[in-house]
Amino acid sequence: MSGNLKALEEAAVERLKTWLPKLSNPVRIGEHDQTAFALGLMLDYARGKGDTKFANLVADSARRFFLSDRNCPLNYEPSGEDFLSPCLGEADVMRRVLSQNEFATWLREFLPQIPATPRHPPSPGVGETRSEEALLNWLPVAVSPDPSDPKLAHLDGLNLSRAWMLEGIASVLPEDDPRRSYLLETANAHRHAGLAAVTGAHYEGGHWLGSFAVYLTTQRGIQRRRPDAR
Repeated sequence: MSGNLKALEEAAVERLKTWLPKLSNPVRIGEHDQTAFALGLMLDYARGKGDTKFANLVADSARRFFLSDRNCPLNYEPSGEDFLSPCLGEADVMRRVLSQNEFATWLREFLPQIPATPRHPPSPGVGETRSEEALLNWLPVAVSPDPSDPKLAHLDGLNLSRAWMLEGIASVLPEDDPRRSYLLETANAHRHAGLAAVTGAHYEGGHWLGSFAVYLTTQRGIQRRRPDAR
């Protein structure tokens, strides 16, 4: 199969190398042609293949599009048919191209909504306070009003893609960064909601949600690296 697809693979890469420099602005939506999501996949492919030239082009494109972005309007999400988060998708590709310290600083300015209050374990017999619950609910799980609708079912996929993006973002932050615990706890909530929707009960979600579930559970998009690596 790899051999049969080789010509298509090479053609796609060559066209992307020609097209990316011409793309003047990124596409910032929550569906198929989101630029940030595509760049993340391209970068993982290029690094996996050892194609340094293509990897550098993709990384430079991500910096050109997103490095100066600030205060992403996370409260505008999700749109009614999203299966990708525009804000998290952008952060998920930038964690691939910035050093650990650069990314930690960039993320603070890009997504100030992520709680940064140090967590303290609750006292015995005492649950989370109201203020702590509010912090944990900074990104609520999406709910599809009708999983049998081909567009509304996208929200089940949004939970899955949010989960892997949140995990990816957390994976490159310093161990003592207080945002990590909030990111991972929120990722876990989205993971459980997203995987629960992978039932095959409706073709509208059943024919594609499984691919998102596999990408999430295999952590294919997370590559461990040294803190100073790019």
